[in-house]
Amino acid sequence: MKNNPFVGTGVALITPFNEDFSVDYKSLENIVEFTLSNGADFMVALGTTSEAPTLTQEEKNNVLKTIVKVAKGRCPIMLGMGGNNTMALLQNIKNQDFTDIDGILSVVPYYNKPNQRGMKAHFEAVADNSPVPVILYNVPGRVGVNLQASTCVELAKHKNIIAVKEASGNLQQIMEILRDKPSDFDVLSGDDGLTQPMMALGAKGVISVAANGYPDVFCKMVKSMLNDDAKTALPLHYKMLNMNSLIFADGNPAGIKCLMAQQNLCKNVLRLPLVTVNDNVKNDLEKEYKILYNK
Repeated sequence: MKNNPFVGTGVALITPFNEDFSVDYKSLENIVEFTLSNGADFMVALGTTSEAPTLTQEEKNNVLKTIVKVAKGRCPIMLGMGGNNTMALLQNIKNQDFTDIDGILSVVPYYNKPNQRGMKAHFEAVADNSPVPVILYNVPGRVGVNLQASTCVELAKHKNIIAVKEASGNLQQIMEILRDKPSDFDVLSGDDGLTQPMMALGAKGVISVAANGYPDVFCKMVKSMLNDDAKTALPLHYKMLNMNSLIFADGNPAGIKCLMAQQNLCKNVLRLPLVTVNDNVKNDLEKEYKILYNK
């Protein structure tokens, strides 16, 4: 049986920047501590929300070291390692220091638009060469192609592929994976707003953007679902419904960074080609946050 340490709420950590666009490591330390102390179960380093494509290799190494240092073994760490050049990705895996890393999150190859056989071969090569377990990441809206349920289920049989982060938003597809998958393979939500219904269907947790900004409420909902307590979870799901949409209304991580800047957790700075949210979204985030916490 495969062992999956990534259950519950995983935080897809942002990378905070200073006004001069350098990485704000002190704020990153505070964010890791803030999310862990408010119920997060694991950390996701260098995922989409981290603006990883705009970081240098040295910055990526330092961001990862910072997260590992603050977590101090208190939670599992998942590292984003994907790409659309399979051979280059395998070389990156070979060069990576996996000390204190419990798994990698690997996205469906983007831009080249591989077919299902190409995706299967790509992920099998990654899983064969990774010294830690692999979590598939299906996000058609970002990569241009969809990892179909049947392909996902085939990959789930690989001894080193333990879960999928499903961000297709396609509940029919997600249900087919949940129905047909091996018992030792898990599904994690890749959509904050669909986490509660996905967990009701059998998903084991989420890789969350929202948990950067309001981890207490979000983690309470996820823990309630893990404990089969939908009576507690459902009102929380609806309480966060507007906010879970708003943080993506003008791009990710622009929305969550704006919200976190309003809480003094980071500065409202992104690296191009991403920019800050528009004023309407900024004002709406401020209002919705007050509603969420009855302020």
